[in-house]
Amino acid sequence: MSSVQRSDSGTGSRRDFLKTSAASVAAASGLSLARSAHAAGSDGIKIGMLGCGGRCSGAAAQALGLGNDVKLAGMSDVFEKRMRGKRDWFKARFPAQFVATDETCTFGLEGYKRVIEASDAVLIACASKYHPFYAEEAVKAGKHVFIEKPHAIDPAGCRRLQRVAQMAKEKNLCLVSGHESRYSYAYQEQTKRIHDGAIGDIVSIQSMFLRGPYGTVARDPGLNEVEYQFSNWYHFRWLSGDDVSQSLVHNLDRMRWVLHEENPTWCFGLAGRSTSCGEVYGDMFDHHTVVYEFRSGVRLYALCQTRSNCYPLWDDVIMGTKGVCHWTACRIEGETNWKYAGPTNDPNVEEQKILIGALREGRVVNHGDTMIDSTSMAIMGQLACYSGKPVAWDQMMAADFEFEPKLADVRLDMDAPVKPDATGNYPLPVPGVTKYF
Repeated sequence: MSSVQRSDSGTGSRRDFLKTSAASVAAASGLSLARSAHAAGSDGIKIGMLGCGGRCSGAAAQALGLGNDVKLAGMSDVFEKRMRGKRDWFKARFPAQFVATDETCTFGLEGYKRVIEASDAVLIACASKYHPFYAEEAVKAGKHVFIEKPHAIDPAGCRRLQRVAQMAKEKNLCLVSGHESRYSYAYQEQTKRIHDGAIGDIVSIQSMFLRGPYGTVARDPGLNEVEYQFSNWYHFRWLSGDDVSQSLVHNLDRMRWVLHEENPTWCFGLAGRSTSCGEVYGDMFDHHTVVYEFRSGVRLYALCQTRSNCYPLWDDVIMGTKGVCHWTACRIEGETNWKYAGPTNDPNVEEQKILIGALREGRVVNHGDTMIDSTSMAIMGQLACYSGKPVAWDQMMAADFEFEPKLADVRLDMDAPVKPDATGNYPLPVPGVTKYF
């Protein structure tokens, strides 16, 4: 996997590239050429939103801000009210670029189909259980994809993501990751210096994502239990995957980057819930510690929490034989002292520049390898915390565990997979008892 390049607006013909891409997709997949080229033959790059929450809306606004040739062709969300609110916002904010219709502004669990059909590129940021499935459906249809982290929440999702990445390669489609740290100019320079030996051989790493709880959603009496869990999905494991996958994955991804994409051999974890109690906090733990060991001898000590009124910190401290790197400060101390003083950028905007720039310039960007391995690293740590048992990399990569219910069985009117007890709390995994392998 090559390092992420700085990407500005291209000068090539986007229409020619999209037509060419559509033709290659048609040849590779058996799609009719006329159908594949339909969206690509129109002016502009049509994007679609799968999810109308803050993150997907932010990504779409950032993409639209890159030029009037970017059009919003559709949006979908589980909830009609949220979709309509964001539809009205985008129509007011980007009137010339809003080309979505009543048919492509949809809601419910099946709305994704119309959005994919209407778009050249799909932005995916919603209940994370759906990320690999939506990516698969988009790529099957010959559409480019941006997928927010976590890219999957369980081993079964990672297996699906592997198929997606391979299919995107075969169809010459872009697959862009939401691991935004890799798009920071400062972090790119810092990583290069580490790779060039600025801190010597890496010995150990401490990674921390310590924060307060995700925003909670009070129960709406008009929603059934499953609908409530979708409205508050960050706090339910079967929809979010919990905090190692949601938050700490950022740290894990950039440390794999620093370690030349090396994967851990095994890990163990300690975790639980101490203060974030009550139904709004669902069935997630509020603190995790995962220790990863690499074949190179490096140990990575990774910590995350979502507790109120506790010490907040988002950082990585990389200790080497010749110095120490303080990641978020972009500072190296030791035999060579250095602090980044170059140009800065917004990594979230940059990830959209990479996608849109690739489509304009006729390039294919595929982050499949790194998104799969970093996501798998997070999931193995999460399951190690739940089970209280060590998890080996090979064990994780061979597993097919999927958080119940299986995606194909999810309905808004189904019996909820977890329910609160008399105290208003949902059941939690029990380390030492809960098993996944």
